Amino acid sequence: MPERLHKLLAAAGLGSRREIEEWIRAGRITVNGVLATVGQSIELRDRVAIDKKPFRFKLESKTGKPRAPRVLLYNKPEGEIVSRDDPEGRPSVFSQLPRLRGAKWIAVGRLDINSGGLLLFTTSGDLANRLMHPRYEIEREYAVRVMGVLTKAQAQQLLQGIAMEDGLGKFELIEDHGGEGSNHWYHVVLKEGRKREVRRIFQAVGLMVSRLIRVRYGNITLPPRVKRGQSLDLEPAQVQALLSTVGLLGEQEEKSQSDKGSERPEKTGRESTRPERTEKPTRGTHASAKRFERPGSSDRAIGGEDKPSRAPRSSRPSAGKRVERPVASGRETGSADKPGRATRSTKPSSARPSSTGQARSEKPASPRRKSR
Repeated sequence: MPERLHKLLAAAGLGSRREIEEWIRAGRITVNGVLATVGQSIELRDRVAIDKKPFRFKLESKTGKPRAPRVLLYNKPEGEIVSRDDPEGRPSVFSQLPRLRGAKWIAVGRLDINSGGLLLFTTSGDLANRLMHPRYEIEREYAVRVMGVLTKAQAQQLLQGIAMEDGLGKFELIEDHGGEGSNHWYHVVLKEGRKREVRRIFQAVGLMVSRLIRVRYGNITLPPRVKRGQSLDLEPAQVQALLSTVGLLGEQEEKSQSDKGSERPEKTGRESTRPERTEKPTRGTHASAKRFERPGSSDRAIGGEDKPSRAPRSSRPSAGKRVERPVASGRETGSADKPGRATRSTKPSSARPSSTGQARSEKPASPRRKSR
């Protein structure tokens, strides 16, 4: 099925869609030897070259579809910047990540140089774009240490929203985690990621943030075993959950089903009776690990009533009861219409008649003997 060129290259991890479109306008990409155009659709078998170097899409050996994106979790320490180019030469988070071949890491959001904690990277520009876009309302949770104590009136004000230069800023949730002396810890949740937004919201009510750590992004929580400066690859089930949260998993399933329907006839039997997935994890909520490891278990439970179940042993026809078998019933009902094999009682015997006279009495007398 044809797909947009910039979408496929962004999903392959070469950059964002906007960046790929700039490459196309600059004449850096060709398709089958011809310069590509913005918005052009291609197929995976087409020959794509970037800067005159052939590029091949990595496909799954079983399905022939593009591989699932790779997602990396990184515990960013303070003092590192989320940028590849820095005129000041400050340490970058990208120098701490594992190297890739034929792709590059794309940061999902940013943290300023004085903030730390959970930072996600992926090889899919489409996934990164959707995780950052405000339309999907992905929750971000931060542990914030402020100088002072937040009053109830101030907390209510932060929940209702504060007018800032770039729009209304507000928290979805505020939790008091205590503290010592002048420092107090709070956990706050918001659904967007504007520049230094958490610091500016607290500053609007007169509180200065002294430390900021991101502890959750969507349904991915920073695990305690990942220390500062360390990274961890997400499990396939967690990647599938992220794709489902932003609607990418459903699009891939519908696409694969449409491709199968156009290539081969629909199968009958167990696969065709399986119901479609109707549920997906709620955006921004932290789901349990069992739900990601077994995505198909809920489908079976939902479709248990519609799928025909196997008959219990008590209701199966028994081999010893001839009356329940079709062949036996046919012999009984058709015995009057269809001549069957004679039994021993009705078959004429070839032996001589007995001396008792019973056989002679049954035989009619000869008319000649009667006339005499």
